[in-house]
Amino acid sequence: MKTLTRTATAALALVTAAAACTSPAGEAGPDSSPARRPLGAVRLVAYSGCDDMLAGLREHAARTVGPWGFGGPMLMMERRDTAMAVPQAKSTVAQEHSTTNTHEAGVDEPDLVKTDGARVVTVTGGTLRIIDAATREVTAKLRLTGDDEPAFLPADLLMSGDRALVLLRGGGIMYKSIAPMKSDTRYVLVDLSGKPKVLSTIRPRGQYVDARMVGSVVRIVTRSEPDITLPQAKDDATDAERRRLNQQAVRTAPAGAWQPKVEIIDASGAKRELSVPCERISHPADYTGASLLTVHTLDLAQGVTDAGTDPITLAADGDIVYGTGQSLYVASNPRWWPVDPAVVEDVAEPVPDAPSGTAQAPIDDPTPAEPTVTATPSTLPTISEIRTPTASPTTSDTPTSSVSPTEPPTESPKAVRTPAVPPEETEVHRFDIGSPGAPVYAASGKVPGRLLNQYSMSEHEGHLRVATTVTSADGERSESGVHVLRMSDLAETGQVGGLGKGERIYSVRFIGPVGYVVTFKQVDPLYTLDLRDPAAPKVSGELKITGYSAYLHPGGDGRLIGIGQEASEKGRTLGTQVSLFDVSDPAAPRRLSQLFQKDSGSEAEWDPHAFLFWPKTGTAVVPLNSYGPGAERNGAVVLKITDSGITRAGMIEHPRKRQSDMVYQPGIQRSMVIGDAIWTVSDTGVQVNDAASLARRSWIPFS
Repeated sequence: MKTLTRTATAALALVTAAAACTSPAGEAGPDSSPARRPLGAVRLVAYSGCDDMLAGLREHAARTVGPWGFGGPMLMMERRDTAMAVPQAKSTVAQEHSTTNTHEAGVDEPDLVKTDGARVVTVTGGTLRIIDAATREVTAKLRLTGDDEPAFLPADLLMSGDRALVLLRGGGIMYKSIAPMKSDTRYVLVDLSGKPKVLSTIRPRGQYVDARMVGSVVRIVTRSEPDITLPQAKDDATDAERRRLNQQAVRTAPAGAWQPKVEIIDASGAKRELSVPCERISHPADYTGASLLTVHTLDLAQGVTDAGTDPITLAADGDIVYGTGQSLYVASNPRWWPVDPAVVEDVAEPVPDAPSGTAQAPIDDPTPAEPTVTATPSTLPTISEIRTPTASPTTSDTPTSSVSPTEPPTESPKAVRTPAVPPEETEVHRFDIGSPGAPVYAASGKVPGRLLNQYSMSEHEGHLRVATTVTSADGERSESGVHVLRMSDLAETGQVGGLGKGERIYSVRFIGPVGYVVTFKQVDPLYTLDLRDPAAPKVSGELKITGYSAYLHPGGDGRLIGIGQEASEKGRTLGTQVSLFDVSDPAAPRRLSQLFQKDSGSEAEWDPHAFLFWPKTGTAVVPLNSYGPGAERNGAVVLKITDSGITRAGMIEHPRKRQSDMVYQPGIQRSMVIGDAIWTVSDTGVQVNDAASLARRSWIPFS
């Protein structure tokens, strides 16, 4: 254990300094932990040409399409070392400064504000603004949206040298409907030297998922569906008739329907449209043909070249992106479920071995039975796919009806549509980005359950660690675990399960060979995991406390910071809490200190970019919104975190703003350290406060 402690401590200190498809399920046993079925690596195949691509995608999409298109009429929602020389900024001398709080050191993530210590660049309300860090004045503005577009159009940016890439997320949620939904998603490359100007605009046909930047090279993931307009059936058409019409349309669609397109507009306004060549489209062995992932590559130093964004496409879905210096991972969380699942089976009644109850799709926040007593680490059950038990258990040899399957039923059978709940599995795809140019498909694999966010994945010494929660179809049972996959082919080498039975994962952090997992329903078990042996990961220790941490951050040598909610013993949330954990001994984690603010919430609980920790001074800044009776306050609490405790230094608040006949206090979204000042950003402006006294130095309004 001492070896693990020393290794974990060294990794924790390093991170702190650097970072400012489907087979039958097994039956559930009495302990709700059925035997786990293994999920192997998923073979990845490139098409040899357009004819090969068209035949495969047509057939798979035809099997997937339902009476209402690629989905249902209604949906329910569940809760880089390749850089080239970059033009250097010509503004004032850069000061020591913090950067965006990212998952991996050296891998930048898009956010609404960036700084290089000499200037602050932010994008809000469709307008990019440049603020001089020395004079604290807005030196330039650039409107990026049109008069007919909403001012609240979501946007993030990445910055390298004198270039910024603004990612405007148009189109919202991708509903799989009768006709493909057009999107206003666009990526705008801006020159920041002198007066800012647009160099290029990239308009992909699809929805923006996420992006990562290593050096000056950005990889952007876009999701789209086949460009097929399905026929309009008669109002009285049956689902079977609608499906037949849709399948005919899919089977006659041209190859171009599955070739994602991108429009590129240069500084002069000239347009050109490019399609992904068939030879650059690949697919896993098991795929639907109803969703396409495209990875675009853009070197901010070079700008858009003749190759455009050098895109490659995978016939798969995805909504979570995680990147390292050598790999880009995209995971397809089982997130969206049609109310009436399109995947159905036509069966006759009665059917032997059919479940007596109607299965329902899992929901994000289950209310399972009371958790059982946690087993000791050596006897923890393995993670498994959990099924809803039938009302009266039967074996595969015993029919559920008194009618013999070999004899005709007393009544003529009628076809019924039995919804089939999709298996709760997550596909993970890896792209090699270690060389210049377009990424290379490397491998795909599957894990049971669903991921919380990108922090559920971590690459370390040739392996990918993935934390998931598996929930039964009725939402009554759940458990979590960590799977270790070999990086080369994403085949599983080991796993540890049985974490938080009856609960789900609320936060995950991997630091070197150690993993930290928080699950919650009524109490918060913080698990420490020994991941040194990829073939035999195991639980090292466990700490049970009330409430939970929704985000975990390295806090220095043997320390871990948690931001989340305090809760009563019955699991009712009470307000924001910040905890300092001593994890120097993984076998015995303990909480050293806690700050609690009753009736409050923090954006940092769901968006790690909102959290700032400056190790040099032990300063942490956490957005805080208090909503108690007579105590409504929006701002950011400033904390001092040492090896032994957390103290509250004060509160930063932005000026109140009048809108029509209402006065409100804007919430603080981001914070940065530049020199000896704390800069905070809201949707109304930027404020500069003295880092030591917290006295206000400047207020820079956006309007």
